[in-house]
Amino acid sequence: MNYEVEQKFPVADLAELAGRLTALGATVSPPQIEADVYYAHPARDFAATDEALRIRRKGTSHFLTYKGPKVDATTKTRRELELPLGSDEESAAAWAGLLQTLDFTPIAEIRKSRCKAHVAWEGRRIEVSLDDVAGVGTYAELELVVAPSDLEPAKAHIASLAAALGLSGSERRSYLELFLNSGGMLSRRAASGEHDA
Repeated sequence: MNYEVEQKFPVADLAELAGRLTALGATVSPPQIEADVYYAHPARDFAATDEALRIRRKGTSHFLTYKGPKVDATTKTRRELELPLGSDEESAAAWAGLLQTLDFTPIAEIRKSRCKAHVAWEGRRIEVSLDDVAGVGTYAELELVVAPSDLEPAKAHIASLAAALGLSGSERRSYLELFLNSGGMLSRRAASGEHDA
């Protein structure tokens, strides 16, 4: 069982940060739109248990993702399970329908424009996401996926790269939490289980 070790930072200028990544030898991808519909569990409060369940649309692909509770007080390290749902809208809509039949309730749709880069750093290949999140703001996420025995070294590598990039003010709240705290609402399409084509 692997863990996602992640730190997220607010960024005032994503283009400037992309330039710093390029200077480190990374290639920054073109932006891609991701739309995540999050669901509430029928029997337990995911906000209280620090869990999340979502269906993500990325390009023409769809994924069902579960995120477990964070395991420390400084990073967003947590267990993540992601299952591909295929590339057709009907399959994603069917999964959304299944969740709602089981009384999982859609609570919010988070839309972002995301650029990706991978940075060779201290013997690791750290994934960096540059995110412009609708209704939330602009952020950079630094991430490694590692075995439980490698959690502490991974955290140290991410902290080191963040410092080298001049990133500070780590944000532990998820985009969902930030969106809901800002008064964000669920779109009608997301509530009905529809996804953009």
